[in-house]
Amino acid sequence: MLFKPKYVFDSVADISVEFLEKEGIKALILDLDNTLTTHNNPVPAPKIQDWLAEMKREGIRLIILSNNHFERVKPFADVLGLEFVCDAGKPLPKGYHRAVKALGLERKEVASVGDQIFTDVLGCNLSGVRSIFTYPIVYETGFWFRVKRALEKPLLPGRSRSLTKR
Repeated sequence: MLFKPKYVFDSVADISVEFLEKEGIKALILDLDNTLTTHNNPVPAPKIQDWLAEMKREGIRLIILSNNHFERVKPFADVLGLEFVCDAGKPLPKGYHRAVKALGLERKEVASVGDQIFTDVLGCNLSGVRSIFTYPIVYETGFWFRVKRALEKPLLPGRSRSLTKR
């Protein structure tokens, strides 16, 4: 199903190097807002920064893929020392293909992490990249976000007992 993620985690910080190695994942394509940080926040929380540092230290390649514009993505990516693809047009596959190409790997070696079913999960499934769904850091209150989250609700995967509870 196009709206079903391959893997589910409570937070991006719950994804372990051991899990990635077991699944043959050498790189992660990372959504920005509500996956790495809250909307328009210029830096991630310390827990996420620690996780990113661990991933880099262990040789996991990372790239940001965002529908946001250059002015939002570049300063954030620069702080973290990450490559990025902005104006990605998710859920269309083009941005995912650009990110995989920038990583220099095959799609089967890459997974993408995001918090939205209709952009992140659908985009992964359309592009042939494995999807890792994470629950949003916070639920947005804007009208369109509320509409989108309401439409996503019946498609949301259940939380595993092994995942951190909120």
